[in-house]
Amino acid sequence: MASSKFQIAVIRGDGIGIDVTDAALAVIEAALEKTSAIRLAYHEISAGAAYYRETGRDIEAGGEDAAGKADAMFLGAIGLPDIRYKDGTEISPHLRLRDIYQLYAGVRPVRAYPNAPQRLADPRAREIDLVILRESTEGLFYSAAVHGRSEVLDNQEVRDVLRITRATTEKLHRFGFELARKRKQRGCSGMLTCVDKANVFKSMAFFRQIYDEIAAEFPDIQTGYNYVDAQALDLIRRPWEFDVLVTENMFGDILSDLAGGLVGGMGMAACAEIGDETGLFQPAHGSAPDIMGQDMANPMAAILSGALMLEYLADKAGEPALQDASQLIENAISLGFAEARIRPLEFGGDMGTAAVTNELLSLI
Repeated sequence: MASSKFQIAVIRGDGIGIDVTDAALAVIEAALEKTSAIRLAYHEISAGAAYYRETGRDIEAGGEDAAGKADAMFLGAIGLPDIRYKDGTEISPHLRLRDIYQLYAGVRPVRAYPNAPQRLADPRAREIDLVILRESTEGLFYSAAVHGRSEVLDNQEVRDVLRITRATTEKLHRFGFELARKRKQRGCSGMLTCVDKANVFKSMAFFRQIYDEIAAEFPDIQTGYNYVDAQALDLIRRPWEFDVLVTENMFGDILSDLAGGLVGGMGMAACAEIGDETGLFQPAHGSAPDIMGQDMANPMAAILSGALMLEYLADKAGEPALQDASQLIENAISLGFAEARIRPLEFGGDMGTAAVTNELLSLI
């Protein structure tokens, strides 16, 4: 295959974002070396809390435009606990990137690996393999402080609007049904569950109404419904019975962290945020500045996010070799855990960032 380049905007960010980005890019390059002649070109963009402290900007001049021109964006982590905007909220240029490029489909895989921590005693917890699809541009996050949309009344009251639009919600649900169909072809149940609070909020009833409308286009996909409070309970009681959950932004933010805790913690929490034109890929954990540069961070979430990026590029560009590279990473991770060759410090093991990365490179 002839060599071709894809442009990747890389934002290492803060804290362990630097460490785990290095790990993810090393694994991506190793997988590409084994599967194809395709190479990625990386364009570094400075952003984050440390950059804000130094410059007064949360992202370098022109950084947002440069990120959007790339084929995909890869982010390490953003935020430091002692650095805030003047209004007291966290530094969050990545939320603005979601909004600018309408990265509406937040994909959060949740999968149990052998020999990784399982927080539920039920043996069926070994079968957890689901995806939380979080709408990432609207919902309650439409009023996130970085967007400046809140209504502040004389320092006595603040009103944050929860926004649900037909245009975005139709795309989200269609993405969800197509994802469920794709997973069904791989042997999963392929059920898409709509998670909402339609019994209380008109916005959520509207969310469910559009789900039902789009469901008519996918008669081969099983549908399900759950109120968000019941879904939180069911993620503890019977998570192995779910495949793809589609939900509003804030609900998805909370449920995905809960679900991640069932399969080891945030060190395994990969994330893809996908729009019509581009996508942003990042570990869902924070910057953990207390362990920055100490070779202690678990790089698995970043590496899994890198595999998601390769899968996205494969679909976007019609390059099956990129899908092969993504699958190679997934297989190496599965084998590494199954044979207890991956033992992150986060899980009480004896392997820091470099050791986990090197073992994965060896497996690849």
